[in-house]
Amino acid sequence: MLNALEVFTTVVVGLMVGVEFSVAFVINRILNALPEDSDQLGRAYGGRMLGAVMPVWYIGSLVLVCIWAAARWHHHGTGLVVTAGALLILSVIMSLLLLVPINNQGKTWTPDNRPADWKEQMNRWDRYHYARVAVLIAAFTLLVAALA
Repeated sequence: MLNALEVFTTVVVGLMVGVEFSVAFVINRILNALPEDSDQLGRAYGGRMLGAVMPVWYIGSLVLVCIWAAARWHHHGTGLVVTAGALLILSVIMSLLLLVPINNQGKTWTPDNRPADWKEQMNRWDRYHYARVAVLIAAFTLLVAALA
């Protein structure tokens, strides 16, 4: 049963990493290449859609990692799982302090009401997101290593 929890947790975190990686290195590049207002409209829609789903995914992943760590507390690899959990906590803190405030503004923008510096704000969000993706990849890598 615990092996199933470990695999399930790793898959859930891995899928989350894949989505966030895709946003950073695929979706945003596609949006940036679109003409006129399409970039901003796409980012606003993505902010609303993923802004509703990702909090549940982040917290759910963290809860699963905590359960894994508690269930295997005295077993090999628990330090890796605990460190992965700490990195997931860091990613949540980064999200709440750095990314969510920008996203909350950006998801309401239209071509008629967006601020003059909207591209600079989106570029700042992108930079913070790259850092968060790196943290998530590190957490996922530690979980995979803990399985081995």
